[in-house]
Amino acid sequence: MQRYAAILRKAGWGLFTVGFVLVLNFFLFRVLPGDPARAGVRDPRLSPQAQEAIRARFGLDRPVINCLESINPLRPGPCFTNPLDTQFFRYLANLSHGELGFSYQNSQPVAGILRERLWNTVLLLGAGQVLAILLGVVLGTVAAWKADTPIDHAALVTSLLAWSLPTFWLGIILLFWGSNLGLPIGGKSTPGLEAGAWASWVDLARHLVLPTLTQTIVFMAEYMLIMRSTLLEVLAQEYILTARAKGLGTFQILRDHALRNAALPLVTLVALNLGLTVAGAIQIETVFSWPGLGLATFEAVTRRDYPLLQGVFLLLALSVVCANLGAELLYAWLDPRVRDE
Repeated sequence: MQRYAAILRKAGWGLFTVGFVLVLNFFLFRVLPGDPARAGVRDPRLSPQAQEAIRARFGLDRPVINCLESINPLRPGPCFTNPLDTQFFRYLANLSHGELGFSYQNSQPVAGILRERLWNTVLLLGAGQVLAILLGVVLGTVAAWKADTPIDHAALVTSLLAWSLPTFWLGIILLFWGSNLGLPIGGKSTPGLEAGAWASWVDLARHLVLPTLTQTIVFMAEYMLIMRSTLLEVLAQEYILTARAKGLGTFQILRDHALRNAALPLVTLVALNLGLTVAGAIQIETVFSWPGLGLATFEAVTRRDYPLLQGVFLLLALSVVCANLGAELLYAWLDPRVRDE
């Protein structure tokens, strides 16, 4: 019973966090300098009347939250008598119906744009994270088991070097190398490619090589360092010495006694890294022109596309909250001491 109460309590805090993000999400982007009506339409000949028409079309002529904001001697605006007829309350009303608004940039529903971009980002992040976790765990395990040997020293120096590399810089370096090797350096598919399904999948895989490799190198180094450090502490415990005294082999000791305890900090790190992974995806997708959420965020910031920014950050907040909740449940499954609290 206590276990279910703990799960409900954690889920309640997750809902509270999402509610806080909903409010913060609205006001955060409206402090950005610039005019969305001019940034969304790249036309220097745009007249003031056309700008006002764009503001009225997207509801930008309404006050953000109250009538006092429209009382501006430099640019007077209307004062609505209905307090619910503001940008903030309309934003909440649309969210209650599952609507995320329309993009200022292309006048398309934000939900449709996010649905298309989300799968591209999941494909990129999923491939990079899976490879980073597998390689980090394997290399960290080998380095810990071969501690204070040339193998351990080489792995440690290499991981520290890879972890210190800026993501965008590494992406640019790999972009130049990939161009010399004949790999695609941008986009998701080759323009004008007319072939069957198999050729399309092969073309997609070739476009994934460089951005996936960039993400894998950066996060693999971090996972390897954490796995090595944690596993060294576990291997120094008395029950590991007892297992060795019983005549158990190296593989059996690691599988049955060491790796499960050493994986606890790594589970937490993977969940916490989700937000950092998305931040890194913005740089990776921008460098390689990958049509995902990261590139959409970059484009929306440059054009003050508030609805698209709100939709992206809301989606990212939900993914981080769900990942943290999943990590806590998985942590409790791995560690019975946490499960019984």
